[in-house]
Amino acid sequence: VQLQASGGGLVQAGGSLKLSCAASGLTLDYYAIGWFRQAPGKEREGVSCISTKDDRIKYADSVKGRFTISGDKAKNTVYLQMNRLKSEDTAVYYCATVPNYCSPYGPIDGGQYWGRGTHVTVSS
Repeated sequence: VQLQASGGGLVQAGGSLKLSCAASGLTLDYYAIGWFRQAPGKEREGVSCISTKDDRIKYADSVKGRFTISGDKAKNTVYLQMNRLKSEDTAVYYCATVPNYCSPYGPIDGGQYWGRGTHVTVSS
């Protein structure tokens, strides 16, 4: 199983970026995928998750209304469209499998498989 995150970069505050998480060795039909981020000196935060099997989507309060997660089963890829970026969104972003098909209850937790991170830097 491999999860490959890409799409990070440097953007000005208020701008947009779209992250991609390409999965191999598993299918979105059976795995929920989440995005997580970790800023320097801070704990890792679950940002969003999606279960295409159950049509479940979940967001952290910090990104609601600004970020949109989506999945393309044909490409086995999950995307995170990030709009109206803020300096506090600066972090390394990771994608990972999420247990319980992105349950609407509780926090967004990472599961068994993780990809390498992609850096997002938002300049103010």
